[in-house]
Amino acid sequence: MRAELTPYQRDALIAALLSIVLIASFFIAAPLRDALLVGAALLGTAPVVYQAVRSVRAREWGSMELLASVALLFSLATSAWASAVFIALMLAAARILADLTRSQVESSIRSLLKLKPQTALIERGESLVTVPVDAVQVGEIVHVRISERVPVDGTVLRGEAAIDESTLTGESLPVDVREGSQVYSSTLVASGSLVLRATRVGKDTTLERVIALVEASRAQKPVAETMGERFGRIYLLVIFFGSAVLLGITHDTALVLAVVLVVCADDVAVAVPITYLRAIRAAARRGIIVKSARHLERFGSITTIVFDKTGTLTTGILRIASVVAPHGDRERVLREAARAAVHSRHPLSRAILDAVPDTSVSPADVKEFGGRGIVVTDGADTIALGKEALFIELGIEIPENVRSAAVREAGLGRSVSFVSVTGAIIGALAAEDRVKDNASAVIEELRALGIVRTVLLTGDNERVGETVRATTGIDRAYANLLPEDKVRIISELEAEGPVAMVGDGINDAAALARSSVGIAMGGLGAEGTIESAELVVMRDNLDAIPYTLRLARSANRIARQDFYIWGATNAFGLALVAIGYIGPQGAALYNFLTDFLPLGNALRVR
Repeated sequence: MRAELTPYQRDALIAALLSIVLIASFFIAAPLRDALLVGAALLGTAPVVYQAVRSVRAREWGSMELLASVALLFSLATSAWASAVFIALMLAAARILADLTRSQVESSIRSLLKLKPQTALIERGESLVTVPVDAVQVGEIVHVRISERVPVDGTVLRGEAAIDESTLTGESLPVDVREGSQVYSSTLVASGSLVLRATRVGKDTTLERVIALVEASRAQKPVAETMGERFGRIYLLVIFFGSAVLLGITHDTALVLAVVLVVCADDVAVAVPITYLRAIRAAARRGIIVKSARHLERFGSITTIVFDKTGTLTTGILRIASVVAPHGDRERVLREAARAAVHSRHPLSRAILDAVPDTSVSPADVKEFGGRGIVVTDGADTIALGKEALFIELGIEIPENVRSAAVREAGLGRSVSFVSVTGAIIGALAAEDRVKDNASAVIEELRALGIVRTVLLTGDNERVGETVRATTGIDRAYANLLPEDKVRIISELEAEGPVAMVGDGINDAAALARSSVGIAMGGLGAEGTIESAELVVMRDNLDAIPYTLRLARSANRIARQDFYIWGATNAFGLALVAIGYIGPQGAALYNFLTDFLPLGNALRVR
């Protein structure tokens, strides 16, 4: 079976043939030279005209293919074969660059996607059977173990666990669940294990409903016309009606052809896409994937940027914010907590071990209470680490001064865990999601770049939202938000101007899809977020936001300069036609030579 050429291979073959013909034309005499140029011109024109026809059928009157086809057809009409071949070669080179950039974008996005659960462990009779998640029925019993994602929505029948719901709700702290609690698909079991009864499966799960919200939001996304499309639509009207009027007044076909060939916008049709493609490739080298030139241009005009909190402005990783030590021995509280934490995989345990990095693992008797804490017997000591419910169960009284301090910490949106040694409380630890070190500097830089409004959206409570807002210098904060609330707020902000949304979890996907430009922080990004966004920051680095904004504005500025250069050279060329200095053939040569000016300008993008 014959393999079909890919678009990249086809364009590379066309470019190679056109290059060979152009070079050979300098060494071959007529009529063979003219025959080769005619064949090459027709070969290069065919794909451009094909795309132009598709643009007309789609009513895309400002497409660059349509502009370029006008230049090609008029070059052919005046037998300016070399000019037509050169224009076609430029267009083929631009398509090759676009194909390479598109391939790089798609490859990078595929490498980032995180898949939702594909299988589930269910009870079938006396056995546990692994089945495709789509085969799970409502009412079936599902087992979920530590470090696994919940495959369906369900009610907990047995077991206790700490559930990381950050990708779904945006909340940074794990949620404790036990018998009777509701759990949701795609959330992660951070500690413990669960047996649950499926209540919603397939398209009815919370995750799938969020995905449906994403699709609805995408349909509402404002469609912005690019400067090239605006120019193209006006240009085509002027060129056709202007030519008709000029022909009606002068009845001079040669004059009309000369005018049209001078003002043909083939140079702009190539230079503007190359400007943005070079910018996209520059962004990719910094780990920023831009899905299309349209999105980069749009981002350059943004005046409002909205940030999700968890994993975007914050690290998404817990840290110990404070230590309650009633006897003043802060180091002992941390050290004893680490002796227990080293035996646990809970996110809080990781935070404790980050604070006490030299903790060693010793043989111990470990008993984990899912969602409540852990008890470790290490030699003569029995260390308990966990929430208040664990100590109530163990019959260990929490001193009033420790309890009141813990209440204050909880009021700040922190997760509090108590520590006891051999039945006596020695203190407590408060953990929180830490704001990224460069967050406030990035917000200040965006303000210096002319962003007039920055907004914070979070599923956490008002106290947490306000703390992050004050720490980063963001203008406004909204808290206690569900995914649909984020979409509503984005829609309200869009009424005042284009909005960019920066997020990282599936709970942000609908807002990203609704915003003018969605930016996914790929380091923690969920599949739906990356697919909904127009820009993907692969390295989870906030500095990429102002960098991309500067790059987008630079590309926009250079693209506008391409139009100015085109206008200036056209004015001079029209003057030459008006005084009779050049006719159609001279106009084709003039067009050919001046094509290099906007192209050279486009290459300045860094």
